Amino acid sequence: MSLFNSLRISASGLTAERLRLDVIADNLANVNTTRTAAGGPYRRKVAVLEERPNGFADLLGIQNTSRMGGGVRVAAIAEDTSPPQRVYNPGHPDADADGYVLMPNVNVVTEMVDMITATRAYEANVTAMNAAKQMALRTLDIGRNA
Repeated sequence: MSLFNSLRISASGLTAERLRLDVIADNLANVNTTRTAAGGPYRRKVAVLEERPNGFADLLGIQNTSRMGGGVRVAAIAEDTSPPQRVYNPGHPDADADGYVLMPNVNVVTEMVDMITATRAYEANVTAMNAAKQMALRTLDIGRNA
């Protein structure tokens, strides 16, 4: 694997994790949104990641196990299919005849755990990029001292 390949792979991870963090922040911001433009409560969103194609052979579907992957990309932003929460709040403007309000299917604890894992993955990609940069600088130092 070349130096630039490793930097490209880490950069794709940084981009994907940043988008994941944006989706998590959007979920946390809408934890109490009971009415959306689409109607009904806010639906939790999840970033779906997939391996990025590494070249023309990947696009054609040719399998070659000796090659490294091309990084990661966000395939889609999917909605969580779990049902909304029913909360008894008869004074709420969106309450039904029985006094129940459909709340978003966002769990703050789950979102915080996802945020921590996305942050750690982001940090790991930064560390990998810094290691590749240090190796390149050391290689240049070897050339200067010779």
